[in-house]
Amino acid sequence: MNDIKSEKHPLEPFLPENAKVLMLGSFPPKRERWSMDFFYPNLQNDMWRIFGLIFFGNKDHFLTDNKKAFCAERIRMFLAEKGVALGDTAKEVIRHKDNASDKFLEVVESVDLEHMLRQLPDCRAVITTGQKATDTLLSVVGAEQPKVGSFSEFCFGEKVMKLYRMPSSSRAYPKPLEEKASVYKAMFADIGIL
Repeated sequence: MNDIKSEKHPLEPFLPENAKVLMLGSFPPKRERWSMDFFYPNLQNDMWRIFGLIFFGNKDHFLTDNKKAFCAERIRMFLAEKGVALGDTAKEVIRHKDNASDKFLEVVESVDLEHMLRQLPDCRAVITTGQKATDTLLSVVGAEQPKVGSFSEFCFGEKVMKLYRMPSSSRAYPKPLEEKASVYKAMFADIGIL
């Protein structure tokens, strides 16, 4: 008998009313890897360093003073001000290895994208932050697979939306931080958030 148990997502999506974009990762790492109770909580993940470089010219902008954690409150305030919503493409997964690697995650239940987008009337783009997130979302929206750093389009009701496929912020993704930030910066400029 297989004793593998599924995990439900531990966080509620972050959906500020003014959100123009919805960023979706795959699924959080195990809680012992968290430095805060928010998305991209692992100190080894570079998402908040990417945001720091793009918007403040400082990769450490979202770190706490002792640099041992990210500051969830500062991140939430910034995202709400800029109109960036966050969530993940999987609501429930099975972890086949005891780590956060997407290649060992089996999605049991995907995000209810329609429910999320209904709460974000100004949203005009969805951003996936890695291949697993992109694959999972494509199974929901039926869009074409965009190249990394590019977008395809899909329809949500009467609205045509962009689906951007961004590089993973994981350090396992072999691209320097500055290169990743450059790809994200171009996308944010295209959307009109920069």
